[in-house]
Amino acid sequence: MKFELPEKKKQVFRMTIPIRWGDMDAMGHVNNTTYFRYLETIRIEWMRSIDCQPDPLGEGPVIVNAFCTFHKQLEYPGDVVATMFVSDVGRSSFETWCTLERADVPGVVYASGGATTVWVDFPKQRSAALPTTMIDQLN
Repeated sequence: MKFELPEKKKQVFRMTIPIRWGDMDAMGHVNNTTYFRYLETIRIEWMRSIDCQPDPLGEGPVIVNAFCTFHKQLEYPGDVVATMFVSDVGRSSFETWCTLERADVPGVVYASGGATTVWVDFPKQRSAALPTTMIDQLN
């Protein structure tokens, strides 16, 4: 199965995540739930890097949909290179896409996933316009 990113996308962040011994399951490969943790880690680190962290008393991002497709099994030991892209920027939402590759096998996608992110006013419990600092990074 070949992974295809949306045609109009922008790469916004890349990082390396070590595969930990505890990430594996009884079958000897990385547990499926851990892939979602890798996707969460790159989203959080990207938002930190652009100073768009959530404020529980104000505004911040909420994931309303997340998915992951498993192409090949990741196994310990090793490092995962996570690359994040964004697309479909709206007034209060955008899509994130991510590929997960092994550092020692560049160009081979082991998993791909993403999420729909909505910017929310937490006290009002409704969507809010994306902040300018976020829009600058998305476009």
